[in-house]
Amino acid sequence: MVDFLAENNACGQTLLRLVSRGNAILAELLRLSDFIPPVFKLEQQNKYSELLFDFRYFRNAEAYENNILSKPGLEDLDEELKENNLEILTRFYLAFESVHKYITDLNRFLDDLEEGVYIQQTIESVLFNEDGKQLLIEALFLYGVMLNIIDARIEGMIREKMLVSYYRYSAAKHSVDSNVDDVCKLLRSTGFSSAPGSKRPQNYPESYFNRIPIRKEFVSMVIGRLRSDDIYNQVSAYPLPEHRSTALATQASMLYVILYFAPDILHVQHAKMREIVDKHFPDNWVISVYMGMTVNLLEAWGPYKAANTALSNTLQSSNVGEQARRYAKHVNELIVSLQKNLKEGVLREDFVLDNIPRLMNVMRESNVTLRWMMLHNAQTTGPDSSKQCRQLQSHVTQESRYNPELIFKLLLHTAQFELKLKEMFRKMLDEKKEKWEKHKTEGSERMQELADVFSGTKPLTRVEKNEKLQAWFAEIGKQIASLDHDDSTSAGRKIVQLIQALEEVQEFHQLESNLQVKQFLADTRLYLHQMIRVININEEVLIQIQIVADLSYAWQIIDSYTVFMQQGIKTDPSLVTKLRATFLKLASALDLPLLRINQAGSPDLVSVSQYYSTELVAYVRKVLQIIPETMFSLLAKIIQLQTTQIKEVPTRLEKDKMREYAQLEERYQVARLTHAISVFTEGILMMKTTLVGIVKVDPKQLLEDGIRKELVRQVATALHVGLIFNPKANELVPKLQTVGSQMDGFRRSFEYIQDYVNIYGLKIWQEELSRIVNYNVEQECNSFLRTKILDWQSIYQSVAIPIPRFAPMDVSVNFIGRLVREILRITDPRSTSYVEQTNAWYDVKTKQEVFNRTVFEKIEGSVGTWGLTGLDRLLCFMIVQELQNYLKVLQASMLKEKGSAAFFTDFSKQLGAVEDTVGQAPKVYTQASTRTSWTQFLETILKVGQMQLLRRQIAGQLNMSCKFDSKFLASALQNFNHGVLTDIQRHYQDPSLPYPKEENPLMFELTSYLESAGVSNPLTKIYITTKRLSYLPIFNFLFVVSQLPKLVYLKSIGELICKKTSDPIDGVPFIHGIITLLKQFHSDDTDQFLALIGQYVRSMVEASQSSKVPELPPEVINMLVFIEDFIYYSGFSRKVCV
Repeated sequence: MVDFLAENNACGQTLLRLVSRGNAILAELLRLSDFIPPVFKLEQQNKYSELLFDFRYFRNAEAYENNILSKPGLEDLDEELKENNLEILTRFYLAFESVHKYITDLNRFLDDLEEGVYIQQTIESVLFNEDGKQLLIEALFLYGVMLNIIDARIEGMIREKMLVSYYRYSAAKHSVDSNVDDVCKLLRSTGFSSAPGSKRPQNYPESYFNRIPIRKEFVSMVIGRLRSDDIYNQVSAYPLPEHRSTALATQASMLYVILYFAPDILHVQHAKMREIVDKHFPDNWVISVYMGMTVNLLEAWGPYKAANTALSNTLQSSNVGEQARRYAKHVNELIVSLQKNLKEGVLREDFVLDNIPRLMNVMRESNVTLRWMMLHNAQTTGPDSSKQCRQLQSHVTQESRYNPELIFKLLLHTAQFELKLKEMFRKMLDEKKEKWEKHKTEGSERMQELADVFSGTKPLTRVEKNEKLQAWFAEIGKQIASLDHDDSTSAGRKIVQLIQALEEVQEFHQLESNLQVKQFLADTRLYLHQMIRVININEEVLIQIQIVADLSYAWQIIDSYTVFMQQGIKTDPSLVTKLRATFLKLASALDLPLLRINQAGSPDLVSVSQYYSTELVAYVRKVLQIIPETMFSLLAKIIQLQTTQIKEVPTRLEKDKMREYAQLEERYQVARLTHAISVFTEGILMMKTTLVGIVKVDPKQLLEDGIRKELVRQVATALHVGLIFNPKANELVPKLQTVGSQMDGFRRSFEYIQDYVNIYGLKIWQEELSRIVNYNVEQECNSFLRTKILDWQSIYQSVAIPIPRFAPMDVSVNFIGRLVREILRITDPRSTSYVEQTNAWYDVKTKQEVFNRTVFEKIEGSVGTWGLTGLDRLLCFMIVQELQNYLKVLQASMLKEKGSAAFFTDFSKQLGAVEDTVGQAPKVYTQASTRTSWTQFLETILKVGQMQLLRRQIAGQLNMSCKFDSKFLASALQNFNHGVLTDIQRHYQDPSLPYPKEENPLMFELTSYLESAGVSNPLTKIYITTKRLSYLPIFNFLFVVSQLPKLVYLKSIGELICKKTSDPIDGVPFIHGIITLLKQFHSDDTDQFLALIGQYVRSMVEASQSSKVPELPPEVINMLVFIEDFIYYSGFSRKVCV
């Protein structure tokens, strides 16, 4: 008969691929459950709430869509929600659809079996075959687990909202082939919730499991096999009857899930349930279903009469107490036994080979005890836990004298014991043939030497010639030499006969009297004994160790022992080497989901193994994170001693002051703390490089990542806590100084410790600080973007070294936003005046300096150059938003108003040609400029100008730092920039010359470097794309004319400042704002704007000359100062204004 899993067996291969796909789907569901978009989570009320619908949407979709279209702004918000979430929603939907496709394919496979599509194969014949039976049961079991995981990890209402959103945003509703309706029917909300206090829905989960019907005969036959057979032949690995429930644990968990497909058995079939409980659950009631998901049967089977009655014998107080006491006794005995076996020199090769059964019994008992104690003392009570469940758990804890530290100790010793045995057996298997040949050669040679001795040719003291013994020993030598390693059974029998023959020859031929001969015979017997030992080494022992050592049940509950692992490491850092064995034992859980995927040769193998391996490595990191945490706490003490107590030794020191500067006690404390840090480092570096699943864990990299993670946590926390401002108090400078000293402390500590832990301190410091700042800038800028950058999309966020997120304190998302808004508050143009000569802002009322460029030095000291570039980037986003708002208001309130176009046309006619002067200029300009309210436009222009001023200051600080700290980079960038600009100019003069292509990253990357080095002018930057607007130069000109009377020129500072504090406006930000606005449009608009100003000045001067007062009017002076500053700041040639 053809092997069921052979490549040419279509039935077996189809079923194997289906089960392989099921395991891959489960991994994808578990992976995605950690990436549910925050906007869909029930506890979060957000701006998208009106756009998130459950399945009630399908009853009247048109009404919901019309509601979105009718409300202003909701359509744009809907588009934003789509852009930000469609990618992840599509992945969720594909996972959900794969579950539906999986059960559809399983049903189709069963139909094909029934209809005879697979020749000579029926459901009965497949269940009769060992592999077929396993696969069919697994196929149904995996479907049940999928449904359980979906309901437990992705709540019903969240699923519905995600499915509705996907339906609305994708093309699924228009596709004929779409399964979206069937998927929605399968995964609609069940009413189940994992929230505390929630009740279990009626007929749950059986009604959920039966949404897509499965053949009742098939389910009944599967349950029958699980009741009667040892599906995975595990009983052979657990010979003791007390261990039967552990041997059948895998199929017991399958039976638990599959019974929900036949709820009638749970409800009324008492005999079947009694048989199931007696076979699978006589001494246990907490089971692991899949990858550590645990279930308490008392709670799960509570609503089912037959199941509850059958379980009552197991849950009798006397039985529970007996089991608990038995395992409690085993814990102490096994710890002693394992410690004895783990002593140095005990587990030698000969000892292991002579005691395999006894050692395997210890291992079995240890694992069975661990399984029972860990599962039955775990917190498995669910949301609707009854009083009975809590009492049972309390009873178990009390009777088993549960001590998690002892259980952890047992786990540690068991893992070490298993690892040692596995390594020894692997080594012995590798050397098996070599040792066999060596012992065979030695034994054969000994016999040949004895034959030579009795031949009389080889002299040996007092040995007479004996031809018969000579021939006999020669024959024995030949027999030993002819032993075949590959025919172990025959060779084993021959070796036993040869040993017996050698004992007899020694006894009957009185050879004991000759010590040399006796020694030769004893050596040969010893070699033959060694050959028997070697031939008994086989892979069967390793397979049994793998079966017995399974720890997949603890995939989740192991986390409850993390604190004891960390306490142990803190006390003794060398414990890390022992924990390595525990982590490798936990990695055995990966065999369960990967076995079938590997057998099927599925391409999903890499992604699934990557997911589970990454999860396990993340747990290893979590446990070992205690080392960097402890290091940092010790480091804090060192820094405190160095900065507050230890005096810096001067270059020249007087002899009588040596004792004062020696400070032996303080320096001893520093040395002691430094040694403690080195010991912790040594502890983690003692762990060998380990392959956890498919992920290689390098202890040095693990230590560095742990240090980075703790550094990121502490720095991010310091920045978050340190940069919270009270708007009523001027706290910016003191807070920046405090944060700066903290950052300096961190940097100094890294500089001090890097040699002791063998890391590149400065490199780590710069990389992580830049990552923290850039990530926070990115998240702050998200509020200005339509398409957000989510955490899993961010190039700065990391799973291994995560940057913590803190709840927003105000309108800002994080500390970068708070810092920018605090600077904007202090330098507000309505309350301050900027003076270019001093690069400082002064309070309008008190005339006191409130802000200057030294603040940017303090910002650089606290958040580095990355912080300054981050502030610059955020200011760019704010400027873009203000300019967009300006254009919206301009188009809505001015250019689209009735009469606006006519007004501008008439006014243009009044002005005439720009070369001419305007008659009755004061009257014409005053009437035109006071036609509308300019308040909203002024506010925007002042904000833009203020932010441009700040950007100029930041660029100046960055450029200065670059020139001081990296003068070669500054020079190289400046020359490179000049060279590129020259080449571009030459290209426009002669198009045949080269020009960077669009796909060439040169321009983009060079710009990034230039902005980071402060080699940029914010006033020349294009922030938004615009269309040509009619009358824009006239509009801006009238706007400037309307605002200049509010300003007065102060000769002492050479700036325009506000005339009245009650009507505040600052000249420099105002000019910067106008320059920036005009830069967003065609240069012709600027030329016309300047021409209108020139006409204004000439007209006003002409009008003033006709009056009796010879002096120029203040408006003209202000306009001349305005145009002078405009030319100065914009960098235009003065010829433009001629």
